[in-house]
Amino acid sequence: MSPRHSALALLVALLWGVNFVAIDLGLHPPGGTMPPLLFVAMRFALVVFPCIFFIRKPDVSWRVIIVVGLLMSAGQFGLLYLGMALGMPAGLASLVIQAQVLMTVLLAAGILSERPTRRQLAGVILGIVGLAVVAVGRSLVAPLLPLLIVLAAALSWAGGNVVVRRAKAASGLGLVVWSGAVVPLPLAGLSLLMDGPAAVSDALLHVQPVTLISALYTAVFGSLIGYGIWNRLLGLYPSSAVVPFTLLVPVVGMTAAWLVLSERPSAAEIAGGLLLLAGVATAVLRGRNGPAQRRVADRPGAAADPGRGVAVPAPFAAEGALAPALAPEALGADVVEPDDVEREDVEPEDLDPADFCADGLAAGRAVGRAVD
Repeated sequence: MSPRHSALALLVALLWGVNFVAIDLGLHPPGGTMPPLLFVAMRFALVVFPCIFFIRKPDVSWRVIIVVGLLMSAGQFGLLYLGMALGMPAGLASLVIQAQVLMTVLLAAGILSERPTRRQLAGVILGIVGLAVVAVGRSLVAPLLPLLIVLAAALSWAGGNVVVRRAKAASGLGLVVWSGAVVPLPLAGLSLLMDGPAAVSDALLHVQPVTLISALYTAVFGSLIGYGIWNRLLGLYPSSAVVPFTLLVPVVGMTAAWLVLSERPSAAEIAGGLLLLAGVATAVLRGRNGPAQRRVADRPGAAADPGRGVAVPAPFAAEGALAPALAPEALGADVVEPDDVEREDVEPEDLDPADFCADGLAAGRAVGRAVD
């Protein structure tokens, strides 16, 4: 990758890592709390509107859109926000959610019959050991329920990954926005049932500025701008060149949580976290002599489909976890050799104008030019 594009990839890792601190600040404003499911509904309302009016519906069935929205948006973030509201530290959450990569490998093996390699199986085992160490260390200082809820969020994300892979949706950005439309009303309704009408109305009538800023940050910078940059980088480079940068997300998340929230993980949590990251790295990074994957030029933001060599989106990377679980390397499948596909440069004028909505602000156009 060029230095400019490497800097953009580092910027995305920074945006995603800080995302977890922003969530924590929004959930725990001074002098009160924000109902977590209502907060998720607010976030996705900002993600969806007004972008949904400018971005085409992805070329998948409504059933796929709804299931992806329930698993990868409502399920994942509803559980993540709930776990953090119940006491899961932001830094540790940014680490534990990475388990979705390992879970995706296992689910893809069981549901899609995509046999993982020995390297991926070794990474899964190493990651499970790391999670066990984290759980033991966490149980010594706090209840395990928030940790288990965040693991359930990772499992929901992994299930959504498998649905997306089977559907082979052509528009990652379109799937992010349109499936996000599934979230606001159901989660707002669940919040009314769980928290009560009085708590919901009080939270909306007395919403704190920090909560509004947090919702805007997570929607615009965490989801739209971060995903917009990531989608373009995946369109220009092999996933094996882009994936390693996402390993920095929990590092940034834990560092930001330490600086802003004064979180200090225990020795067991640090040791288990390192084992978990080592397992994730083992599962998603190919060896030095492994096959290289080349960009398929049909559409930005796509990885090669191991079965047919066509474009498969890698959506939701911007939500702070290792989305390359959908990439061929992560699922133990064959990939396209470098000489099989020629690279085509993507010029700014060739991009659909709706893509710039993903950047959230007018700065998105500048980002698109910088990447291309």
